[in-house]
Amino acid sequence: MPSRTRGGLLAMLAGGTALAALYGAHPAADRPPVTAPAPAPAPGPGRSACADGTPIVIAHRGASALRPEHTLLAYDLAIGTGADYIECDLVSTRDHVLVARHENELSQTTDVALHPEFAARRTTKVVNGRPRTGWFTEDFTLAELRTLRARERCPGQRPGSAAYDGLDRIPTLDEIVRLAQRRGAGLHIETKIPSYFASIGLPLEEPLLATLARYGWDDATDPVFIQSFETGNLRKLHAMTRLRLIQFIADAGAPYDLVAAGDPRTYDDMVTPAGLREIARYADGVGVVTRRIVPRGPHGRSLPSTSLVADAHAAGLLVHVSTVRAQNGRLPAEYRRGDRRDPRYRSLPGDAAGWLDRLCRLGVDGIFADDPGVARAGLDLARATHPAAIRPTGAGGGATRAAGTAGAVGAVGVTVTRDVGIRVTGTRTSGTRADEDPLERDGSRRRWADTITA
Repeated sequence: MPSRTRGGLLAMLAGGTALAALYGAHPAADRPPVTAPAPAPAPGPGRSACADGTPIVIAHRGASALRPEHTLLAYDLAIGTGADYIECDLVSTRDHVLVARHENELSQTTDVALHPEFAARRTTKVVNGRPRTGWFTEDFTLAELRTLRARERCPGQRPGSAAYDGLDRIPTLDEIVRLAQRRGAGLHIETKIPSYFASIGLPLEEPLLATLARYGWDDATDPVFIQSFETGNLRKLHAMTRLRLIQFIADAGAPYDLVAAGDPRTYDDMVTPAGLREIARYADGVGVVTRRIVPRGPHGRSLPSTSLVADAHAAGLLVHVSTVRAQNGRLPAEYRRGDRRDPRYRSLPGDAAGWLDRLCRLGVDGIFADDPGVARAGLDLARATHPAAIRPTGAGGGATRAAGTAGAVGAVGVTVTRDVGIRVTGTRTSGTRADEDPLERDGSRRRWADTITA
């Protein structure tokens, strides 16, 4: 297994040369599919996330703390800073091309509102039972979406990421697969609002599997997970593919497809031992928010951990948790650091390494992170501090690392302190200062508004 620190922090060029390197010199239709990397050996019973038992690092929407989410810039940086898998949320265009957006409404993460030619397409729709107003991917062809540019969702909280506004476009699934295979990473794919897209004649499952198969990814040994907050499309996928499936479970509520069918089951029901055994009939793992494993009391301090990880493993399921962020406001109270009177207190970095260490000891198999470099360093520190505590506890069918090696950016040294002070030194290509402390970049890890995926 190649080094999982993966060459330190990759600096991306903001100009056209860097984007050409990510997208390639020609449109996707003009290039044959790349050859898929050889599959890693199938994990045996009792194997956990990686061969050494360390949880896999899943880049939440790419390196979304540092670059506009769901862009090739964000995905490429995520791989360069140590992500094993990159998460891409998929929606459909009007001509049934799968593209990466966290939701089908475009105004929060693109410049669509600045395009007068599309002003008349602003509309209100009911999506999964909720009214939404804006511009929607299913009303645009891919060619029209190509005229838009990606933007940071929360520029006031992440000005460092907002500096990259307008430099990248909405990527297609084809482009994401090619990037992942070229850089030696896996994909953690969420099918977004699948019932809605099926209801308008744009189902996600068939084009998703067809695209992955073109690149040789169609088996349980391939570095791909497919996730959903709904149940019906995962059951459908279970009959269609051998790729590994993850049932995502929100912190409250119920899957929309069950609600629409009048099924009274909730997400709380799904995390009981009986509910987990039912999930194991059609999926390989569950994705849960960290509070379902380590609840918090009224003052933000951790309560005793639940039995969810052990129950899921007993049912033969992997456990992937979302989302680890470094700032105080997103950590349990006992891992927060600094002066509480400081107005910046909630956005300042806390002891993310300690929090990651605890999740490792609880036996989780994968960790979503907005800044995969912080997660990678924290997990490496946990492994070095007490390797015996990070052991293969996961269920059979654990995640396997994608074959291949990421492109190195030069000789790099990484120093990690217990409170996740990370300093990277060495040669680089361009962009970020080689001696920059990522936890000190202004706004790089600001709290952002989120919904289900936390």
